[in-house]
Amino acid sequence: MGRSRRTLPEELLLLALDPATGTTAQPQSLDLGLAGAQLVELALAGRIAPDGDRIAVVVPRPTGDPTLDCALELLRRRGAPVRAVHWIGGPRLGLRQTYLSHLERCGMVHAVAGQMCGVLPTTRYQATDNEISREIRARLDSAIRTGVPPDPRTAALAALAHAVGLGKHLYPGNEGRSSRSRLRDLIRHDPMGGLVAHAVMDVQNGAAAQPRRGPAATGRQGAAGARPAVEPARGVPMQPHRGSMARAVAH
Repeated sequence: MGRSRRTLPEELLLLALDPATGTTAQPQSLDLGLAGAQLVELALAGRIAPDGDRIAVVVPRPTGDPTLDCALELLRRRGAPVRAVHWIGGPRLGLRQTYLSHLERCGMVHAVAGQMCGVLPTTRYQATDNEISREIRARLDSAIRTGVPPDPRTAALAALAHAVGLGKHLYPGNEGRSSRSRLRDLIRHDPMGGLVAHAVMDVQNGAAAQPRRGPAATGRQGAAGARPAVEPARGVPMQPHRGSMARAVAH
């Protein structure tokens, strides 16, 4: 994959980055959104494809993006299609920080050291070129304003932005209510983005802990062969308690 195009995880993170404070909006759900954005980017690159509510690797060839290729390899090692909700809900350590550091290396943000309560060291990130963020935002604004079906990349970005709760950050207050509603509606324009966005929302709502049952299974619980609550990604360290993440990275 060439570097002429920003990836969806990068764009989602730049959308969430507050230019005034250097912090990220919706930090906890944003971590889920970045994992989901990786899936959509891999799908756009032709490496994976949806299989019902699962994700299947169809071309295991690396993309050239180290972070995406790590996710692709983990998916390949599963050996079978994995439910999107289980993949996104699996523990991943520091994905947001990985992308912030990547954006810093690319020169799109710069780190600003500081302290919390005058004691704890913190790092905030300021965009080096706000024009990039404005261009990303303009694509969403155009899709919302015109009602013209957006391209799959913009539709997926809108779906992920809605799923992680960025609507209230991008279009705040009562005056932004209609824009937030239209942002949500853009989810229908990209099947893969819609699948992943719904999986992100399912994880936040705790649905990842419940195996999905078909109509024939309605009313039956504890059936043999039910899947475990969440399938952690193999080879990825367990997520620490949320409180420990408050120290070094932007919120």
